[in-house]
Amino acid sequence: MTDATAQLTPAALTTADGKPLKAALAASLAVRRRRALMLVAPLFLFIFISFIVPIGQMLFQSIYNDTFSANAPALRQWFAENPAGTDPDEAAYAALAADLAKMKADKTAGVAGTRINYDVSGTRSLFTSSARGADKLEPPFKEALIAQDKKWADPIIWRAMRSASSPWTFDFYLAANDFTRDDAGKIVPVAEGQAIYKTLFWRTISMSLQITLICLLLGFPIAHLLATLPMRKAMLLMILVLLPFWTSLLVRTTSWMVLLQSQGVLNNLLVGLGLIGEDGRIQMMYNETGTIIAMTHILLPFTVLPLYSVMKTIPPSYVRAARSLGATSWTAFRRVYLPQTLPGIGAGGLLVFILAMGYYITPALVGGADGQMISNMIAFHMQKSLNWSLAAALAAQLLAIVMIFFWIYDKLVGIDKMKLG
Repeated sequence: MTDATAQLTPAALTTADGKPLKAALAASLAVRRRRALMLVAPLFLFIFISFIVPIGQMLFQSIYNDTFSANAPALRQWFAENPAGTDPDEAAYAALAADLAKMKADKTAGVAGTRINYDVSGTRSLFTSSARGADKLEPPFKEALIAQDKKWADPIIWRAMRSASSPWTFDFYLAANDFTRDDAGKIVPVAEGQAIYKTLFWRTISMSLQITLICLLLGFPIAHLLATLPMRKAMLLMILVLLPFWTSLLVRTTSWMVLLQSQGVLNNLLVGLGLIGEDGRIQMMYNETGTIIAMTHILLPFTVLPLYSVMKTIPPSYVRAARSLGATSWTAFRRVYLPQTLPGIGAGGLLVFILAMGYYITPALVGGADGQMISNMIAFHMQKSLNWSLAAALAAQLLAIVMIFFWIYDKLVGIDKMKLG
């Protein structure tokens, strides 16, 4: 290799201050990467705090609950030493008496009883009442506790305490799918009249799909009209589309309650026109029909906007060219125009479906018992029954269902083809 060739190799190139060019370029790229990272760091921090951490806490809460096990160490030890199916003996009742006395001293009988109350209704009062006199119990503890309350002889309560003796449990997921454990610890379906969660999940999926389909059918012509009208008229129509966003969700929902009730505006109009009789008023409230109507109105703009953003970019000359080549209006629409709107259809449909799956205010007010969705049951366990672990299990399953539909969409259409604007 000659001296002239050696001077032209990258290793020999240097900057004005004498540093190797390769090292200088690497240092410059590193500085740019650090600057870019600092720019997006606040967004990552916001997503982590407001999204990832709450979801992580929800998933953790669905499999971990130590409100009983932390307050019943003696029973926890007895359950660990005796396999499932073992009848509680005097040692078991002695452990129960010791734990009840501890609960009285620590004032945690209500907390521990609430955990067992999730599985066996009425046991919270059993724990609180028994704990009050626990420090006065004398052997034999089995006879003393059963004499105090016969429920302590119920094997269902002991099965529930065994299940709750470990803070780590999947029983809340069993309950979220209408399953429970029998006295031997085997997983069995709950009684026929107590199975509600599967029905609610299927109803939520079905209603969300119906709302999505109706929104697409109604939103497509509206978006097409927006994309083809002159600017002045299109802006006026866009204001009408966006008008629901400027109104409170509660106001919109209560307005539909006024419109849909038996003595409401729509029924009075139908009666006034003679289409139905006074005794034939249509029941559109407190059922699936009312929920679908109200939620379609609320979620329709989320379909129109993605469709409009895609249709606005489609040149009208494409359809005119197809017509000039002999295609009918239907053929030109089906083979030229419609395929180009698929990114907007996918984005609008997926957005409406995800939002519909999580709605609970509108179904709670308009749907009644027959129009309730799984989100209403999650809210009930969070606010009323305070069974946060079961609420977390239901929410985790709802999240899993949404992710499954998202995955199916990605496989069939491709997430890279989705356009939101």
